[in-house]
Amino acid sequence: MSIWKNWETKAAFEAQKRPLSSLSKISLEGIDVKPLYTEADLEKYADNLNQLPGFYPFVRGPRATMYANRPWTIRQYAGFGSAKESNHFYHECLKAGQHGLSVAFDLPTHRGYDSDHPRVAGDVGKAGVAIDSVLDMKVLFDQIPLDKVSVSMTMNGAVLPILASFIVAAEESGVSQSQLSGTIQNDILKEFMVRNTYIYPPTESMRIVADIIEYITKNMAKFNSVSISGYHIHEAGADLALELGLTLADGLEYVRTALKRNLHIDDFAPNLSFFFATGMNFYMEIAKLRAARFLWAQLMKSFSPQNEQSLMLRTHCQTSGWSLTAQDPHNNIIRTTIEAMASVFGGTQSLHTNSFDEAMALPTPFSAKIARNTQLILQHETGIPNVIDPWAGSYFMENLTYELAEKARVILDRVEELGGMTKAIVQGIPKLWIEESAARRQAMIDGGEEVIVGVNRYQSKEQAHVDVLDIDNEQVRREQIARLKELKASRDEQKTQRALLALSQGAASHENLLALSIVAMRARASIGEVSEVLESVFGRYQSEVSTVTGIYRSAYVNEAELDNFSQEVDQFSQKEGRRPRIMIVKLGQDGHDRGAKVVATAFADLGFDVDVAPLFLTPAEAARHAIENDVHAIGVSTLAAGHKTLVPDLIKNLKEQGGEEIVVIVGGVIPLKDYEFLSRHGVAEIFGPGTPIIESAKKVLAAILKKS
Repeated sequence: MSIWKNWETKAAFEAQKRPLSSLSKISLEGIDVKPLYTEADLEKYADNLNQLPGFYPFVRGPRATMYANRPWTIRQYAGFGSAKESNHFYHECLKAGQHGLSVAFDLPTHRGYDSDHPRVAGDVGKAGVAIDSVLDMKVLFDQIPLDKVSVSMTMNGAVLPILASFIVAAEESGVSQSQLSGTIQNDILKEFMVRNTYIYPPTESMRIVADIIEYITKNMAKFNSVSISGYHIHEAGADLALELGLTLADGLEYVRTALKRNLHIDDFAPNLSFFFATGMNFYMEIAKLRAARFLWAQLMKSFSPQNEQSLMLRTHCQTSGWSLTAQDPHNNIIRTTIEAMASVFGGTQSLHTNSFDEAMALPTPFSAKIARNTQLILQHETGIPNVIDPWAGSYFMENLTYELAEKARVILDRVEELGGMTKAIVQGIPKLWIEESAARRQAMIDGGEEVIVGVNRYQSKEQAHVDVLDIDNEQVRREQIARLKELKASRDEQKTQRALLALSQGAASHENLLALSIVAMRARASIGEVSEVLESVFGRYQSEVSTVTGIYRSAYVNEAELDNFSQEVDQFSQKEGRRPRIMIVKLGQDGHDRGAKVVATAFADLGFDVDVAPLFLTPAEAARHAIENDVHAIGVSTLAAGHKTLVPDLIKNLKEQGGEEIVVIVGGVIPLKDYEFLSRHGVAEIFGPGTPIIESAKKVLAAILKKS
């Protein structure tokens, strides 16, 4: 029976087909997304459409029954200041229905520094839990049954002492290594591209990854040795094809590294897992997870595994932190819900939902409860888990899945042409790809081409009051230093030093470094001591600073606005004899540099002379760097909650070193209640998330003129 009631209706539809083509949207990934899909759109993918979940290539999910048998694991990522506070929070989460734990460590821990190190005074306990030794790890998991609760740990730089201290803490609570379940991220390659919590150079870091895979394969059958992370690639600004391609390229590099240890593919591949971000491009995010499974199965098949589980891509997902806005923050509850649904429709195995206040500060217990309950409601009230891959057979979704896979395959091929991911990273190429993508998208947002409700469209005149969590950094640091003193006073110092010497010798030879680190942690070495021993052999890596140019300006739609501002910059240059010069800097151990790099790129395109300071400077070093480079302004980018300590210290050092005429501005995740504090300490301008860059550039130029 025809769907057309009469020929007039059909003719009217046919007449509308031509205008429909003009409604197509070219996505950031370069995919032509049409407003209407039909059976014809699946013709080229016909061979892929008669698949079932649980069967190669696993597009519809790695398990045959998926959520109809068991829903995804609710695994909220959290760490608060001290181990004691975090332990209390974990107990409350488990009581409230959370199934597994996911540990967020503070930045000094990530970078292998003990809490008493002078470089980390403003960072201790600020963006996660501070862990300095087995003593802290035992407090962190006190009364938590580690033989029953799986634990995911996001750790890459100081992965050896952290994993070793976790193993020792479990042993001393009566849980053997073989009983432990969970995941260690151990994904150092993405750190060199985006997150920057590396310690050692790429080659030596990959040796550590291989040692961990080898040790876990032989001793911890229930534990995942690598969580290959696309999350931070996404959050740094990569479009979804780039995120997917680079993440799978990382995974391929880890597989080849493990195979060089004479492990068989089936020995370790079933214990590899993935970690993807889920943003606001709803359909594309669903397609991304389906395409990821398809591509990974194909890649792994080339290694001739005998165990089908070696072909399965299993993933954890986290809703995007970058998509959260400080403006109208309660809108973030809706954003997180949409992103969580995309994760579930895409077939994730576990999920973290972000709290609505994370664009301003660490989540409060109140906001964390809403985030967790979002998942519980999806699991128990919607009926979504009852149907396995409900998008299967959709003209649109199937087409999008395979088109996105083709785009990601192009990225994979480019990395292969560069010699694999390690060589590509040494050349700095993937990092530039990501920065280009981030700059292009920021220009689209600033120009209004991409709408963000409450930011560049439908802005509210009222500011919502939101209570934010404030960690007493100084108190946490005092507690950590006291426990470090307790550790060193109670240990057998000769035994500790013998273990550290053995680790040093092992690093210079070919012994397994995780095995040696476990011995050191049993002997009560600290995280910093183990890291320092390895650093003495491997060195501490410092990345080269580079930025892209021309991308922001070419993608910004309002050329007249740019031209008008360029005239203001030209007038300044004529008056002062040089262009306005700004130094963009991250202070302390915060390596999340998407915002800093995008601002640097855009300001350069707007006519500023821009210096991008090296990462991980102290306030004193940043002040000296700014004075030596004769800048008019310093732009501090902050995401790690250390602004109340580090920024006043920077201003104090500028005055002491003779640079008091330099304007200091701050941008990033800063609670509104801290604005007055920063202004009182001498900050000229403060820019929260979502501030259009051209607006901030105008205010920076005005602040420079005011002080010149």
